[in-house]
Amino acid sequence: MTQFFQIHPDNPPPRLVRQAVQIIHGGGIVALPTDSCYALVCHLDDKNAVDRLRRIRGIDDKHHLTLLCRDLSEISQYAKVDNRQYRLLKAATPGPYTFILEATKEVPRRLSHPSRKTIGLRVPENAVAHALLAELGQPLLGTTLILPDDEQPLTDPEEIRDALAKQIELVIDGGACSFEPTTVVDLTGDEPLVVRAGRGAIELFS
Repeated sequence: MTQFFQIHPDNPPPRLVRQAVQIIHGGGIVALPTDSCYALVCHLDDKNAVDRLRRIRGIDDKHHLTLLCRDLSEISQYAKVDNRQYRLLKAATPGPYTFILEATKEVPRRLSHPSRKTIGLRVPENAVAHALLAELGQPLLGTTLILPDDEQPLTDPEEIRDALAKQIELVIDGGACSFEPTTVVDLTGDEPLVVRAGRGAIELFS
């Protein structure tokens, strides 16, 4: 059965945050608000949860999943970051951006892109997401909540609950989110490459 937590978007209650993290530790998939769209997230090291997440989204292992991190120090643990990349990351985080970077050995091989050994990372600017990340003590693995037959992400928590009843363990209602996904920027080349223009302004990378 899918649980439903209504959480204040600016002051998430610690008790509910702890319960949500327990669900994640138990192999659960959670729908939570971010500073762009709602996302589906699970534990980084839980292969069964990751496989379920991919099935719900209708994506294969060639589709980047994203590590949601608390801060830049966590990003640098999971991605190789040089001085130029660090300056760009510092200017754009936290915020509605996903960055493609070369994965370190800390990233399980099954999570990085199979041919390029890259990983998507972001630092969301959302109190609910940040509270979960702080309580968990490590990144969450996530993806934008767009269902296979839809073109637009789901942004209403009650619609999410109805659409994914019995498929995920928890929906966190932290208020409505944007319809715009993150701006995706590939930082693996000599110059930043905007792969997808979304909610984050692209002027930083031009």
